[in-house]
Amino acid sequence: MRIADVQDKIDHELVSRAQIEEKIGQIAARVSEDYRGRDPLFVAVLKGAVNTMASFSQAVSIPVQMDFMSLSSYGSGTESSGRIIIRQDLSCDVRGRHILIVEDIVDSGRTLAWLVNELKRRGAASVEIFALLEKPARREVDVDVKYHGFDIPDEFVVGFGLDYDERFRNLDSIAVLKPEVYQGAHA
Repeated sequence: MRIADVQDKIDHELVSRAQIEEKIGQIAARVSEDYRGRDPLFVAVLKGAVNTMASFSQAVSIPVQMDFMSLSSYGSGTESSGRIIIRQDLSCDVRGRHILIVEDIVDSGRTLAWLVNELKRRGAASVEIFALLEKPARREVDVDVKYHGFDIPDEFVVGFGLDYDERFRNLDSIAVLKPEVYQGAHA
């Protein structure tokens, strides 16, 4: 889906499809060199990171294994409970594996920090992070993002896997949602 299809809901495009593809290509080349001969396991958190994982995994030039987790830190409201719940776990053992977490966006950093610690606790040989987007203004927990995509402002973004109310994930770029679309929705 392109912005023109939902123009009435989008304020502006923040990162174009071409910019995303270029950045993913650059980082994939680095990762391909860094992980050559290491049998890496790419781990993505559902659902947001699916688009990033698909594009990124196709851009690397080495064999990789992929797996997915579904995590939640939210109760019934819109505020994080601070407690991480595993809704769907990995299907493989990470013991002794070189893990690269493929992430769509790093916001507060809480869930990602928990995931890094959990994978290390499970015996991973190494755990690194590739994040397509980061919101430095929202960071509460320090996480070391080795492979860095784009810093973005503290705006409500959708597209390329990111959603609002399970919509806009299939937008082919990253865009800022008009405030009237989400303001008052949880009042």
